Amino acid sequence: MSDRTGIFAGDDPFDIVRAWLSEAEVSEPNDPNAIALATVDAEGLPDVRMVLLKDIDGQGRDGSFVFYTNYDSAKGRQIAASGQAAFVMHWKSLRRQIRVRGSITREEGAQADAYYASRSLQSRLGAWASRQSQPLASRSVLMAEVAKMGLTHGTNPSRPPFWGGFRLHPVQIEFWADGAFRLHDRFNWSKDASGAWQADRLSP
Repeated sequence: MSDRTGIFAGDDPFDIVRAWLSEAEVSEPNDPNAIALATVDAEGLPDVRMVLLKDIDGQGRDGSFVFYTNYDSAKGRQIAASGQAAFVMHWKSLRRQIRVRGSITREEGAQADAYYASRSLQSRLGAWASRQSQPLASRSVLMAEVAKMGLTHGTNPSRPPFWGGFRLHPVQIEFWADGAFRLHDRFNWSKDASGAWQADRLSP
């Protein structure tokens, strides 16, 4: 009999992720949807940065996680080259974390358009203006480019073709909760060849 009870209970890992994130939205003071996104460059050197998880779509074998960025950024280029990434969500207020690994595809249709349109005008113009991850002479140069984009694209800019979403399709999701004397609780969900999820308790 499984001892996945309490906060670990459930038949679908995406339901657990949503439940934990909902709790974090109450207790975490800033950006409960922040994730540390890990990729590798062409030499295999790991890279990591914080981004915001914007959507958790679907469930079961078809569930995925969506975030947005400049496709020409370092992470965008690294993802395009490898087609894979990982992330961790960590909440100090809950003493919990979730680790996710999987393959990545672009999300650049109506969903990406809708999210882009929901952002503030300055953020939308900033997406046009920023050559993300490229050297920048000064902040004044950046702000001048934002102003230029405002004149070019007006008050309702369309989504730049080089900016959009990435959808991570997980093959592994691990849930971790702090335990007394560092005897933490860990449950790893992994997909089998058919796409079905299997959960196993891991040693701390």
